[in-house]
Amino acid sequence: MMQRIWEIAGNIFESTVFIYGSVLLVSYAALAICSLIAVRRWVMSEKYQGGDVLLTSPLAPGISVIAPAYNEGLTIIYNVRSLLTLKYVRYEIIVVNDGSTDNSMEQLIREFSLVPVDFAYNAKIQTRPVKKIYKSTDPVYSKLTIIDKVNGKSKADAVNAGINAAAYDHFVCTDVDCILDENTIIELIKPVMKEKNKRVIAIGATLRIANSNVFDQGVMVGVRPPAQLLPRFQEVEYIRAFVLGKMGWTLLNCVPNVSGGLGLFDKEIAIRCGGYDHTSFGEDMELMTRMCRYALDNKIPYAIRYIPKTLCWTEVPSTVKVFGRQRTRWARGLAQLMHAHFSMFLKPKYGKMGLVVFPYNFFFELLAPIIEFAGIVYYIAMVAMGLINWPTAIVLLVFVYTYSIMITTLAILYDQITFRYYNSWRDVALLCLTPFLEFFLYHPLIVFFSLRGYYFFLTGKKSGWGNMQRRGFQVAPNRPA
Repeated sequence: MMQRIWEIAGNIFESTVFIYGSVLLVSYAALAICSLIAVRRWVMSEKYQGGDVLLTSPLAPGISVIAPAYNEGLTIIYNVRSLLTLKYVRYEIIVVNDGSTDNSMEQLIREFSLVPVDFAYNAKIQTRPVKKIYKSTDPVYSKLTIIDKVNGKSKADAVNAGINAAAYDHFVCTDVDCILDENTIIELIKPVMKEKNKRVIAIGATLRIANSNVFDQGVMVGVRPPAQLLPRFQEVEYIRAFVLGKMGWTLLNCVPNVSGGLGLFDKEIAIRCGGYDHTSFGEDMELMTRMCRYALDNKIPYAIRYIPKTLCWTEVPSTVKVFGRQRTRWARGLAQLMHAHFSMFLKPKYGKMGLVVFPYNFFFELLAPIIEFAGIVYYIAMVAMGLINWPTAIVLLVFVYTYSIMITTLAILYDQITFRYYNSWRDVALLCLTPFLEFFLYHPLIVFFSLRGYYFFLTGKKSGWGNMQRRGFQVAPNRPA
């Protein structure tokens, strides 16, 4: 009797997983096709556009670039110098020192000749107290503003302080450890200016890994795949996620979130939503959800766009310990978001957000690690009881393995053919070999840390911003470190 019950349960489980997996694989294929179309359209629009006169004139929209910093002393000077190399007419740089306990603030004061100033700080979004606001005595750094505030125990609180100080109608949010392309602002504002029928509330761009790249005074001068395996896995993951994932969603106007590493946002909509939620562990996705919800509730036709061009290079964790903290936090943020906004789930009132984005995130992002773990436990039990059909199991495993390699390789090659970030095809070949190990070494880590994030969410474990323990960037030869 028990064996019969087990067989019935097993058949139901296998059928459910088969349907789930089939829908997921078809979704990936559809996204890949949409991404190819979206990237092609973007390339053609860039090729034939007749110049950016407005973007170099005083009439260009003003942009506030906000970069929160917490214990970033190892790289903060290089990063701020990188922000100051941005090419645009009307912009400001706002660096928010969120109560760093290292020498970040001292370095900034010394390097950029900062002094405290009286500043019209309008706290439209409540944050932890601001202690002082600094400007430089050197006219060369007139665009730079430094906010020194009490630690808010979250990136969100720091960014909100930057939004309060922002002078312009759009703000770019980035991490101070990121290195931005000098044309970042120009590229990000283009979709806002091109869109005629919708209000563009957010724009994102592709992020890449900077761990093995070479920089000179905050400017990237050499692009290389990460030398260490863990960062290289993340490089492959980022290429796949941005080139095939985000670009596919942008064609459908269903972008689920704009990365916290780099994004341009409509300041008015962000403030009306209450800014970033300092209690959220996934503040970027949570803000995006609330901005979309606000637009839909107020019948504002909106759009979220992504750019396939890499505009941001960021240092990623190079140790499993730090990587685990990051991915646990991301997973916890996703669970928190799903719980807080579940009322949008399958609600026609919320359009594509409620009928496409939210269900996809729920079934194929939130539940995926749980289903994978349940599948592993199930097949271990089947092996122990001698009930597994080995020929079928092996065929399915090989299919999933080769399919994941195919999708990832397609993303890497299409990205290289389109933009040619790597000078050597040996570097590209190295990246293309990485997915062969990803399935066995990297993906299990993702599943484990995701489950840990869900556990922390359910148990209410306390956690703060933390420190990613930067290692710093490689400096070009014959330059002072």
